[in-house]
Amino acid sequence: MTKMTIDRHDTDILILGTGGAGMFAALHAMQTAPAGTKVTVAVKGLIGKCGCTRMVQGGYNVALGSGDTVERHFMDTINGGKWLPNQDMAWKLCEQAVVRVRELENEIGCFFDRNADGTLHHKAFAGQTADRTVHKGDLTGIEIINRLMEQVLSRPVEKLQEHRAIGLIPTKDGSALAGVLMIDMRTGKFRFVRAKTVLMATGGGPTMYKYHTPSGDKTMDGLAMVLRAGLPLRDMEMVQFHPTGLLAGDHTKMTGTVLEEGLRGAGGELLNGSERRFMFDYDDRGERATRDVVSRGIYAEMRKSNTSTNGGVYISMAHLGPDMVRKKFSGMVKRCADSGFDLAAGKVEVVPTAHYFMGGVVVDIDTRTEMEGLYVAGEDAGGAHGSNRLGGNGVANSTVYGGVAGDAMGMDIRRMGALRDPDETVLEAEVARACQPLGRKPSNIQELRHELQEAMWEDVGVIRNRRGMQRGTDRVAAISDELMHAGVDAGNLAFNLTWHDWLNVRSLCEVSDVIAKAGLERENSRGAHFREDFPEQGDLESSYFTVARQTGDGIAVSREPVQFTIVRPGETILPAGDPETLVEVS
Repeated sequence: MTKMTIDRHDTDILILGTGGAGMFAALHAMQTAPAGTKVTVAVKGLIGKCGCTRMVQGGYNVALGSGDTVERHFMDTINGGKWLPNQDMAWKLCEQAVVRVRELENEIGCFFDRNADGTLHHKAFAGQTADRTVHKGDLTGIEIINRLMEQVLSRPVEKLQEHRAIGLIPTKDGSALAGVLMIDMRTGKFRFVRAKTVLMATGGGPTMYKYHTPSGDKTMDGLAMVLRAGLPLRDMEMVQFHPTGLLAGDHTKMTGTVLEEGLRGAGGELLNGSERRFMFDYDDRGERATRDVVSRGIYAEMRKSNTSTNGGVYISMAHLGPDMVRKKFSGMVKRCADSGFDLAAGKVEVVPTAHYFMGGVVVDIDTRTEMEGLYVAGEDAGGAHGSNRLGGNGVANSTVYGGVAGDAMGMDIRRMGALRDPDETVLEAEVARACQPLGRKPSNIQELRHELQEAMWEDVGVIRNRRGMQRGTDRVAAISDELMHAGVDAGNLAFNLTWHDWLNVRSLCEVSDVIAKAGLERENSRGAHFREDFPEQGDLESSYFTVARQTGDGIAVSREPVQFTIVRPGETILPAGDPETLVEVS
């Protein structure tokens, strides 16, 4: 390849991603930054049409229901995360969710479902001691993203759509972030954007697994960039599998998409291949246990070959009344019908599906990282969920911390001077890295992605052990090596999707390696991370989280003690006499 030219572009505040975190950050930054500040959003796809927030079906956790409190929401979050969350982050999430949902309604324009008396309707989600999930039917994410999109598009925010971020470029002395290298996917040209502050809100997307819920363009690019920049990542072994991913066969992209938790919260039953309800064999809460527990229960039935036609299990809603199901879960009824299933009156095949990443960048409570100028919010940030995310806490986390990031960047920019100059050596190295496959004999990139998905599902999936994870690291390394020799036709780089497939698989391989190595370091079972060779959860008082960094010698994983800043294991902040739960187990 000939030397590639780089377009240079300047802004003040750069936001990567236009999900709930990114768009809230843009709106808040415009409120808190000095007049005349230039705010730019960049997104891999189109604003409002891509990302994970739009795909949210279930809802938004907020303690506004009868008898519910922020303290109860917090304790559920800590217990659900198996005492690994950063407690200050978890508290801020629960406390500010109350503020943010009012902002969504009164300023952003969202309409959520209400009770007859006008109060917000809260539905039941698993692992929680109160019904606290606010929603818009089963299409909550679309409501939130559509309204946020309207607000952002109506403001003088610069929009860089179909721009893929591929590298964080520091200053020459490495003390701060100078900007971000991108590819303008519409032309195939490189663009370096300098900014005083950068928010990484690219979302997670564990699509390195055979069954996964996010769209295929979600490939952990943000975490891969942070890893190469030498910043610390925490809880990287904690990949959440949603128990009920649609299982419709290999012939359809619908396989893996979520059938939301509200189904089980409303009384849906999981049946094995013998059509026997089995979850009470694994937990006294049955189908309303946390996602990790239900996923392992389903996986255990799969191991016993007590499976449905396609190798999963069934979810049944018919006993609740087909008309009620059609009314309450209309979106999912239609989605299942498209795949040949009758959710309202029949049974639907499901399988655990990689859904959410609890791990992420180490940040402080205001989303700042250890690199000056870089902020991280949403699924890219670690800490708030610990080892397991409660259903409904995801979109709350994104919108709460997106707003926090926008406020922090808007205020911090007041003390910053001129734009920083980049380390040109790093910039050129990132361009060369992206150009590596160009001009070589074209290869089957998708086949490598399928091999990676099989390896991660089999060896670093729902249930793990040392031998499997070591085998998994070897398989990932072999796939990475083969990818380095794979080629892409460079005749036309505009919307060259094969090139972007190559970049996708490289990001996925980099992050997959860290998942497996962090899993090997955690020698107990907590939340989403379950090891057959270390099945006990370990002493809660000496809880630790893993921290991974890329060094000259590869990935280094260490342990850091959890700081119990608000409540210690065995204690609670609920007032004496408060009931243990406000919901009944069916």
